[in-house]
Amino acid sequence: MSYINITSSAQYMALDSWIMANVIQLGTFDFCQRHLDRKNDPCGRMFDQMTQAARSIQANIAEGSSRQQTSTETEMRLLDVARASTSELASDYLFLLMSRRVIPWEDNHPDATTIRSIKLDRPCYGTNFARDAAKHILAQRSKFDSWILNDNCCIAANALLILCAREISMLTHQIKNRLEKFKTTGGFTENLTKERLAAKAQPQSPKCPVCGSPMVKRVIKRGSRQGQEFWGCVKYPHCNGARSIE
Repeated sequence: MSYINITSSAQYMALDSWIMANVIQLGTFDFCQRHLDRKNDPCGRMFDQMTQAARSIQANIAEGSSRQQTSTETEMRLLDVARASTSELASDYLFLLMSRRVIPWEDNHPDATTIRSIKLDRPCYGTNFARDAAKHILAQRSKFDSWILNDNCCIAANALLILCAREISMLTHQIKNRLEKFKTTGGFTENLTKERLAAKAQPQSPKCPVCGSPMVKRVIKRGSRQGQEFWGCVKYPHCNGARSIE
């Protein structure tokens, strides 16, 4: 993941998962135009389903990553929706192969090995990051064109099935990393509470005996001492440091 000269509201444009999602969306749209027709998709339902699933991947990554600063829960939920949409699209490619009595490539198939080995370039965006992102995505997509644009629909479907698997792996790692960061730094609401409590800490308040942070006055809510005040650490519940008020 790399953020290069890009505003915080559009940092998702530098994510490999979002870039790959766009490659898959472009490839899926081209696949549906080239290989679906009135004979195998008379009502156009599969065309709509596949292109909408492909759009959902990049759209949910964009929306989820844009919510990173305010709601980790929303971000991870939308990333999970993107992952589910990728799985849905992969199922459609699998069905198309089976409908033609074709089994997907084995892991050691030469084309499968080559496609998995192709790495995305590191994005380098300037001030016009929308233009630069589009240029970068098209350059990455061209790396897979010999398979995606193949006249043999089974070769194209196999290639896009592998790209879907790569996307699922990317999103799984992205969600895992965000969860680990959440465990360390907390979420937006949690950090707002910390800031509010820190602001309430009085200049003469003591330091927490456990972590050294400022302390604020709290009230005991249960037990025989209910209603009595005491000093509590601003980092509660992560720190249970407490002092009696003399």
